Amino acid sequence: MTNIAQIETPALVLTDGEVEMEGYESVKYNALKHGILSKHVVLPHEDKNEFDDLQAALISEHQPAGATELHLVEELAGIMWRKRRVLLAEGAKINRSLRICMHGLDKHSSTTVKDAVPSEPALVGACVDYRDLVSMSKEELKQREQEAVRELEVTEKADRILQSGRGDVYKRALKTLPPESRQWWEEQLDEGEVEATFDSLSDFITFDLLRACRSNLAEIRNHEAIKNQVFGEGINLPIMQNLSRYETHLDRKFERTLAMLIKLKELRSKK
Repeated sequence: MTNIAQIETPALVLTDGEVEMEGYESVKYNALKHGILSKHVVLPHEDKNEFDDLQAALISEHQPAGATELHLVEELAGIMWRKRRVLLAEGAKINRSLRICMHGLDKHSSTTVKDAVPSEPALVGACVDYRDLVSMSKEELKQREQEAVRELEVTEKADRILQSGRGDVYKRALKTLPPESRQWWEEQLDEGEVEATFDSLSDFITFDLLRACRSNLAEIRNHEAIKNQVFGEGINLPIMQNLSRYETHLDRKFERTLAMLIKLKELRSKK
C-alpha cells in the first residue's frame, strides 16, 4: 500500500509575483483518469466522453493544484452534469404531461379553447384536433385560413340564397354548398336524421355549417393562444416544483463549491 506521505505533490514556484505549479502539466488531468466521483456521476446510458470533456474544460479554466482542488473541480463537473439531467427530466415530464393532456382533449369540446380565447364566441363549443392544430407550420396555417375563409363565404352565400325565397332556393342553396357540406347533409338524410325540406336545410346551415365554419376559422386565427393554453395545461406543476427545488439545491451547491475552490486558490497564492 502506498503511504500518503510518499505521494509527490507539485511544488509551488513563485516567479514575478505569479504562482506556478512545478510539474503541473503531468498531473493536471489525473482527475479525469482517477476521479472518485466521476465513476458514479455518469450513468451507464450517459456519454462518459461528454462528461470528460466538461471536466477537462473546468480543469483548464481553474487549473487546480493538489488533490483537494482537483476534487472540487470534479465536484463542479458533477453538479453541472446533474443540472443537465434535471433539464432532460423536465423535458421528459412536460412531454408526458402534454401527451396525457392532449389525449384527454382530442376532439372533445373543452374549456381549454374557451379559456385560451375567452372573448371569442365562435369557440364556445369548439371540438379541436389539438395535435393537428399545434403542429401546423406557418405556411400550412395560412393555407388552412384561406380555405376556411372561402368555405365560410360559400356557406354564407348558400344561406342568403335560402333566405331570399326566390325560385327553388332549396336546390340552389344545396348546390352552392361545398362538396364536404353536401356530403354531410346527404349522410344525415340517409340516416333519417333530417328531411329534405327548406326548414331542415336552413337549420342545418345555421346551426351546423355556419357554426362549424366560424369555429374552424377562429381556431386557426387564434392558433397561438390555443397552443400556449394546451402546453400550459400540460405542465404538471407539483412535479415541476420538485425539479425546481432540486435545481435550486444544485445551484447553491455549485456556488459553495466554487467559493471553496476560489478561497483555496487565494490562500495558495498568498503562501
